[in-house]
Amino acid sequence: MARTAPAQTLHLTLADTGEPLRHRIATAVVDALRAGALGPGDLLPSSRALATDLEVSRTAVVDAYDELSAAGFVESRPGSGTRVATGAGTAARAGVTAHVSAGEPPTAPVGPGPGARELDLTPGLPDTGLVSSRDWRSAWRAAAAGPVPHTVPGPHAHRRLRDALSAHLRRTRGVVANSDEIVVVPGVASALRTLVTAAGLVGRQVAFEDPGYAKARVALAGAGARIRPVPVDTDGLDPAAVRPEDAAVYCTPAHQYPMGARMPASRRATLVSEAVAARRWVIEDDYDGEFRYGVAPLPALRAAWGGRETVAYVGTASKILTPALRLAWLVPPEPLLPAVHEVLAAGGESVCAITADAFAEFVESGSLTRHLARSNRTYAARRHAFVDALSFHLPDVDPLGVEAGLHVALRLPDGSDDRAIADLLEGRGVAVRALAAYRVDADGPRGLLCGYARLPESKADAAARAIADAIRERLGSGR
Repeated sequence: MARTAPAQTLHLTLADTGEPLRHRIATAVVDALRAGALGPGDLLPSSRALATDLEVSRTAVVDAYDELSAAGFVESRPGSGTRVATGAGTAARAGVTAHVSAGEPPTAPVGPGPGARELDLTPGLPDTGLVSSRDWRSAWRAAAAGPVPHTVPGPHAHRRLRDALSAHLRRTRGVVANSDEIVVVPGVASALRTLVTAAGLVGRQVAFEDPGYAKARVALAGAGARIRPVPVDTDGLDPAAVRPEDAAVYCTPAHQYPMGARMPASRRATLVSEAVAARRWVIEDDYDGEFRYGVAPLPALRAAWGGRETVAYVGTASKILTPALRLAWLVPPEPLLPAVHEVLAAGGESVCAITADAFAEFVESGSLTRHLARSNRTYAARRHAFVDALSFHLPDVDPLGVEAGLHVALRLPDGSDDRAIADLLEGRGVAVRALAAYRVDADGPRGLLCGYARLPESKADAAARAIADAIRERLGSGR
């Protein structure tokens, strides 16, 4: 029979390891499991009680419990508190930990070696380690428990996932669409290719942000659209730059990729209203609209007046969970929905039925809501540590796009060879991206894109220092 040790019997000692407080609390709980002070079914103290006992903030305890839950050491259920999971003690004694530790440096200096990356700041990649392994396994078990699919899913398939997405989009992005208006597709590129054909954009001009999301530009151009680069400013794409001959506009209004601007309400209203008047399509790529730090999320363009008739909303699981799912969703303008269904049916592009059911279970069970809350807290802490380190090592460079998303842009002086700086960092084991990879205009902005989603707070200073050294070395050389 599982024990039910009272919460007040748990006494933890926090080691002075230099790690973030939440990691130290989680480590102390795992140590208690390893020592046998906790066992399966034991009730942990409430976050408030443990915070009082340790004389730390309750937020640190909540984050530690989230970390332990994601690693499968504990289980949290509404009304039942947080209890030690079955097998947690065995895992602790086997050396399993709740997080990745920076560890001790090697005794002898060892270089990263060709192609090795000690610090991966590649933008656009989430930390899959934040996904609760328990929730992940549960979702896939539920999906696999159903009957074996006997047909290839068509554009009208995945009803359960479309129902779940309808509720999710309404609650988090202000997009009101019933399940019949949502189409599940195998990635954003698939959605864009479909829109080019369904909207009759082959051979026609599409206004596209510059710098902009290179993969989206390639997908649209590859499907036959003619891309017209439109420079972005500190507020993103300016509707005044859209021309009458533009048949469509592609934009990332929630967090402009890559410069990080949030399109203000006035521009949003103008962009949509002018598109309605001109019978122009707007493609809204809401690639990381779920992540906000200290600012309220702006509703999607699709939620604006006229959005239902002219805005094609595209969302993805790539940033909120993992790009490995190859799963995205498209809410086409109402007039385009039949054509979108026809194009997808003819082309045969589809999402695996098991994958769709697993993600639907993940959404319906509340796992996605918990994951987003946990991820936002973790990413906010990593962003704060990285931006603070940048301000110390690069006081003259103002990071852009810090209010949202998973990356910051570092603007460099005009004429800088940002690609050379990125290559220099790559050779030193630090992966970033140069704005050169995203701009079409040769005279466009220079800079570096730095993703912090997978950057531990303990390594933020090292990353910022390496970036600062490379920038000074290249700019100081006059090359």
